[in-house]
Amino acid sequence: MRKVKFFASLTALMTLSVAALTACTTAEASTHHTVSQTGGESVHSSRLDAILERGYIEVATEPSFAPNEFIDTTKTGQDRYAGSDIQLANYIANELGVELRLKPMDFTTVLGSITSGKYDLAISALAYTPERAEAMNLSKGYYFGSEDPQKAYGLLIRQEDAGTITGAGDLKNRTITVQNGSLQELFVKEQLPDCGKLNLVSSANDAFLMVQTGRADAAAASLKMAQLYLDSTPESGLMILPDFYFTVDESTQGIRIGIPKGEDELTDRINEIIDMVLEQDLYNQWYEESREYAKSLGLNL
Repeated sequence: MRKVKFFASLTALMTLSVAALTACTTAEASTHHTVSQTGGESVHSSRLDAILERGYIEVATEPSFAPNEFIDTTKTGQDRYAGSDIQLANYIANELGVELRLKPMDFTTVLGSITSGKYDLAISALAYTPERAEAMNLSKGYYFGSEDPQKAYGLLIRQEDAGTITGAGDLKNRTITVQNGSLQELFVKEQLPDCGKLNLVSSANDAFLMVQTGRADAAAASLKMAQLYLDSTPESGLMILPDFYFTVDESTQGIRIGIPKGEDELTDRINEIIDMVLEQDLYNQWYEESREYAKSLGLNL
């Protein structure tokens, strides 16, 4: 009798274990990878297969970097998210034949959501950095701009400091602020190692405001973004530091899509779609349209 009870208990325990495993597997398949049984072995499909099977793609973005991604507060739901990167995300979803589900968050969390594999793509004006390339797959570049890359990045300072901050040597005991996880952060660490303090913030606008309010002495930034900020806020009292540019490695050029590490099939498919976008010059068109759209909303570009 004890033996029968033992096997009955064992059978019940195995049934519960299988049920729990099935529930976990189902939950995992709904957001990440599907699992099938082949010859008694579990086989994990690629993330691309999982996306196509579930019928939607989840894209992380930081919607505060106009004209690439921004919020139209006159709209609701996913319609409130606009910008050239959002148009690219929609194009990718359409090409895959799936629904787009945007996941708005701050930039640091965007990066973490891809390195952890929580979401499928990060489309948020990502630049190449060696550290980023180690932590995730990066797509081909899809936007390069028209400016000389060697004059594309510099510093924003207060106008009142123009006489005392004239170059890198004047930043030794100064505080520099920069968006956390950005290409500019890498520039500051490598090219301005003697600055007094590096203050990391969640967005470029936060960096500009820190300088404007005296909490930092300079902001490292894309000069195009800095100029747009100056044009939209002439009362800021800020200026671009003349004749100072960060040296740019050509391999860092072009903004890219972040993809979970090792998802090579998905990366190849995304690169194919990027090729289609570049062949038709679509992204440049979206960028200019989004720039005008953001201006019409009175956004600080």
